[in-house]
Amino acid sequence: MTTEKINSEEITTLLKLNEDHFNDFKSNRIKPSKLQETFVSFANADGGEIYVGIEDKKVSTNRVIGFLEQESANDIISVLLEETSPSVENVQIEFLKTEKDGLILKINIPKSPKVHYTSNGDCFIRINALSKKIKGERITTLAYSKGAELYEKKIVEGAEFQDIIDSGIIQKYQKRINSKQELFKFARKQRLLSKKDNNYFPNVSCVLLFDDEPQAILQSRSAVKVYRLRTTNKEYKREHLQEMPKTINGPLEDVIHKTIKQVGLYLADASFQVGEKLVKLEYPTEALKEVLVNAVIHRDYSLNDDIHIKIFDNRIEILSPGKLPGYMSIDNLYEERFSRNPNVVRMLHNLPNPVNHDIGEGLDTVKNELKKAGLIAPIFKESDNYFIVTIKHQKIASIEDIVIKYLNKNPTVELSNKLVRQLSGEDDMQKVKKSLQKLRKNNVIKIKDTNASAFDYRYIKF
Repeated sequence: MTTEKINSEEITTLLKLNEDHFNDFKSNRIKPSKLQETFVSFANADGGEIYVGIEDKKVSTNRVIGFLEQESANDIISVLLEETSPSVENVQIEFLKTEKDGLILKINIPKSPKVHYTSNGDCFIRINALSKKIKGERITTLAYSKGAELYEKKIVEGAEFQDIIDSGIIQKYQKRINSKQELFKFARKQRLLSKKDNNYFPNVSCVLLFDDEPQAILQSRSAVKVYRLRTTNKEYKREHLQEMPKTINGPLEDVIHKTIKQVGLYLADASFQVGEKLVKLEYPTEALKEVLVNAVIHRDYSLNDDIHIKIFDNRIEILSPGKLPGYMSIDNLYEERFSRNPNVVRMLHNLPNPVNHDIGEGLDTVKNELKKAGLIAPIFKESDNYFIVTIKHQKIASIEDIVIKYLNKNPTVELSNKLVRQLSGEDDMQKVKKSLQKLRKNNVIKIKDTNASAFDYRYIKF
């Protein structure tokens, strides 16, 4: 067990942390079984850190009361590592040695691809600063979201394999992959049927791939909605809609092709005004295709929501239901691979010229294609129960370089913060403000009217 010395300044920084979704403080007097609840909740959520030996913020006196020696924490470490079911992998434990207040036990818990329980058989999940006990269907939902259990294997109530056969889609699939197996045997071998009471029934992956109207039979929404929004604002109103969103239904391969086509149609006439110039939205086709395909094949189909694709005047946002599964995180997206719907991915990949031909390389393709087009890399975010990909029509060049280039072509133009945001694709007003200040300092631009309000500044070429 490693020990790291920390000074008073580092302790002060540590004590300023708030207990939240990723951090918790515990007294060294806590019972191991009670601490295990917090430990399990972090593993079941997004990971986090526990500091044992630091009192709650409501304590007005010295909050740091550590262990006198490492052995004093043995019971805690033993319960966490050996009595949690199943064991949480890749936990990092170290002691922080203070100058006079003993040892703080620091426990770093990673986000786990499994669902974990305390030694009492209870399941907890971290929600903000609380460890909340969950039961029954909520645990099942957690397992689906993590990929610990595959929702695609769940039997679809009311689905009949004969209806799948009658749709004719599965027969066409067999011809395309040159399979001559009897249909029932083929479906069973391809894990499209799940067993219950010695009988086989269509599961979610079967319905998604081969039912002619999967959205009608599945209990959760599984369509794609495509919006064209005439605005660059984060918040939009109904009047910003070019028309009512297009809802795309059907088996997954059709949904993917129709979605790519619909996005292309909206982009064909998509443009926005930058000063007196009309800028056309142009994104590399392969980059868009990869993001759209990923949204359809990797979303969490257990969640009752559609995929939402929003085409703004200066960006595209793709909201896919479900946070990243397993051990996936925003930080390791380009290095790690984890499929929430492996059977769906495999079945589509088996086709000639598959929609997901770049298995394991999709996001690299997106980044590289955007770079070739001179655009910044995609932006990834998890919010509520969505994984969000934003592709901005923002050049890789710095804001200052973009302004200088624009001034060289338009020497009499009057610049504003809003205009520069439109030119660069950068939404952050403060970032643009700092760039304009830097350009003023370097005598590239000057304020046209120094008596104007700071909010109404107009800049002209120096």
